[in-house]
Amino acid sequence: MPFRVEAAPSFKDLIRSTDRTVAGMFVCSGDAGVAEICAGSGLDYLLIDGEHGPMGLESILAQLRAVAGYPCLSVVRVPFNDAVLIKQYLDLGAQTLIVPMVNNAEQAEAAVAAMHYPPRGIRGVGSALARSARWNRIPDYLNRAGDTLTLIVQIEAAEAVQNAAAIAGVDGVDGVFIGPSDLAASMGVLGQQEHPDVVEAVLQSIREVKAAGKFVGVNAFVEASARRYIDAGADFVNVGADVALLARGTEALAATFIQAPHDAPAGTPASY
Repeated sequence: MPFRVEAAPSFKDLIRSTDRTVAGMFVCSGDAGVAEICAGSGLDYLLIDGEHGPMGLESILAQLRAVAGYPCLSVVRVPFNDAVLIKQYLDLGAQTLIVPMVNNAEQAEAAVAAMHYPPRGIRGVGSALARSARWNRIPDYLNRAGDTLTLIVQIEAAEAVQNAAAIAGVDGVDGVFIGPSDLAASMGVLGQQEHPDVVEAVLQSIREVKAAGKFVGVNAFVEASARRYIDAGADFVNVGADVALLARGTEALAATFIQAPHDAPAGTPASY
């Protein structure tokens, strides 16, 4: 008899298991070694970014394997709301997906359909071939797959804020992630995540998602911003990125040991 295994927890299980705000960070480098280092940090999750990072399926798979040995969950952001890509990411063994640029309930419903096998959805069946089912070692995976997955859709445009309640109300959407950077751009204040209108849009989205009974998170690299959104009820916060930490850390080393020119520009603040 083959060795039988069970699926690991996904993000919705993490949220249910604690009464505190969950904290994690982006892994954008695409490097499995970096992902493993970050996985041992004590953070709750790593958000492997297939949207903006230089990643193909093979590098995402390598990062999922690197993180799996640590008490840290993997969350993977797909490049866009595409059923074929979502199927491939799920087959790699990603159990929690963030789908970006979801602006209305119809787009949220499309993401839900891509996450599930028929008759509920349209996910192609390849469990015997895929890491997701551990090559058919997870008992009854086809019927239980939905229970092992978490779908988070991303609100990051002014249109999406207006539709936040409808998006969160879609059956099969487990949670919502708010992206202030693109939200600011869509509101005509590019690069101004702390603009009062952007902050109010984030707070409005948090209220509406929570009212719909779903969990909600936000990207906030600045501690004061993160704590503001935690106080407003955010269930999770994304508080950094591997590449940003490396950039700022190496700049600090250079500033300590190398005399910078007097006309050198000031350090660039975190803007994502």
